[in-house]
Amino acid sequence: MGGRTDHARLTCVWPRWWRFPVRYPVAMRSRGVRRARERRAEGATMAFHSILFETPGDGPPPVQPGEPEFFQDLNLNQFVKDATTGFEEYDLGPFFYVELHRESAVAYRQAVMRDLDDDDVLLCVQAFAAAMRKVRACVGEAERLYYVRQKQWWFHAATSVYCQAVKVFAAGLLDGRPRSGGLTAFSAWLADYVASDAFAMLERDIDAVRTALESVRYCYRVHGNAVTVFNFDGESDYGAYILEIFDRFKQGAVKNHGVEFRDWPEMNHVEAQVLDCVAELQPDPFARLTEFRTRHEHFLDETIAAFDREIEFYLAFRRYMQPCRDAGLPFSYPSVSATSKTIRCESTYDIVLAHKLSADKIGVVCNDLRLDGPERIFVVSGPNNGGKTTFARTFGQLHYLAKLGLPVPGKQAQLFLCDRIFTHFEREENTLDLRGKLQDDLMRIHAILAKATSKSVVLVNEIFSSTTLSDSLFLCRRIIGELIERDSLGVCVTFIEELARLGPQTVSMVSEISANDPSARTFRVRRRPADGRAYAVSVAEQYGLTYERIKERLAS
Repeated sequence: MGGRTDHARLTCVWPRWWRFPVRYPVAMRSRGVRRARERRAEGATMAFHSILFETPGDGPPPVQPGEPEFFQDLNLNQFVKDATTGFEEYDLGPFFYVELHRESAVAYRQAVMRDLDDDDVLLCVQAFAAAMRKVRACVGEAERLYYVRQKQWWFHAATSVYCQAVKVFAAGLLDGRPRSGGLTAFSAWLADYVASDAFAMLERDIDAVRTALESVRYCYRVHGNAVTVFNFDGESDYGAYILEIFDRFKQGAVKNHGVEFRDWPEMNHVEAQVLDCVAELQPDPFARLTEFRTRHEHFLDETIAAFDREIEFYLAFRRYMQPCRDAGLPFSYPSVSATSKTIRCESTYDIVLAHKLSADKIGVVCNDLRLDGPERIFVVSGPNNGGKTTFARTFGQLHYLAKLGLPVPGKQAQLFLCDRIFTHFEREENTLDLRGKLQDDLMRIHAILAKATSKSVVLVNEIFSSTTLSDSLFLCRRIIGELIERDSLGVCVTFIEELARLGPQTVSMVSEISANDPSARTFRVRRRPADGRAYAVSVAEQYGLTYERIKERLAS
């Protein structure tokens, strides 16, 4: 979509899959045009690649990516589904599957998100998005309708809305003064585009066709079932004549008995034939309309179409965050490093769970994370249903959102820019593959260890639960030892406390229970040594095996 342009140098060609998924079914000169012409006079050339990717090396990839393997374990599939609901026309799903691998690329997106925190910039972008939806609606009507001249008129309307939207957006970005490299570069590119000869020609042709059609005057006479169309030749306006006669009978304000007729976009066959007759009588304006449709078939610039789609990625995530923000939950822009493995997150939480709870007006428990020095792996223990798995999911979600260049849950965050995320969560046994659960666990973790590097994040959730304690301890020690040797970051959710004492690389985290009621969960996961007592008491209470409960049963 979109023709070649002479106003700027494009630095890449978008892959076919990345282009807009839906075919895109005159004011005073702005300051942007004047500034653009000044830059052009100075010989400046403004290049713009993408509002999502700082450089062509960052993306988009040549082949459309699929959903990452770990998405279901981290509930990120639900996150993408909820975040993109209402944005179906943009097909935003693939945007959430493309990870960034450079600190600068992450900072590029974070800066755009910060710009959108400014109301002036946000309203400007939202107005442009609404106008472009109207453009697509007009093009859609042009493709849907039957009569040729009506199709041509709706196409003309689409180009008119497009030009006005682009000019207003260019001026709005200049007034909003965005600070991000992405929006600043696009603003400069857009100003050059508005000042280009191609855009000026499009505007001139739009105005010429509109002026020609507005000059059309004709009369028609209805007699029985016959309609006669003829050129206007100074005939009197009978409508004005009748209104003038009845004006003398007015006696003040009275009830209006008029019926409002809807202006339907479709033409019936009689209207179409009348229009054909008018075109025969006055062919020049309609010939201009036909020529306009042919000349400007690819009026939509590809860079603008890509921006229109890509900017919705940011708007969709902003909308997703809003229920959590309304509930008082914090978000922050993480400090992301590709070298330092220090992890610090304050008051963080599972974004998918929080989104659901906030919508239901239920409170969310926040936790803190910290890895310093040689520390690499959280070993999380504690009672069942105490928030251990949620903690592991949160750790994975934080790193993935950071790789997307998005804000993360929490007051502040310092995260590692990992290369890949691996998860090993509980799966139902598949009776068709003729493998036992232990064998399946071993094969899955072996595949992970074969791919994990020193820059990977590995999340293991209660692995080897189908085997004996001694075997599970032996296998888990080997796995954590492999991760320590690779210097990978990770979380291991387990009921085996000894794993938290394997060396300085492991950090014990314990999900706590209520001090007053051992069966009540606080969902707080604290950094402290595991002692097993809270877990043992909780399990004993759950199964009625405490001293008091046994004594009661024996007495009865």
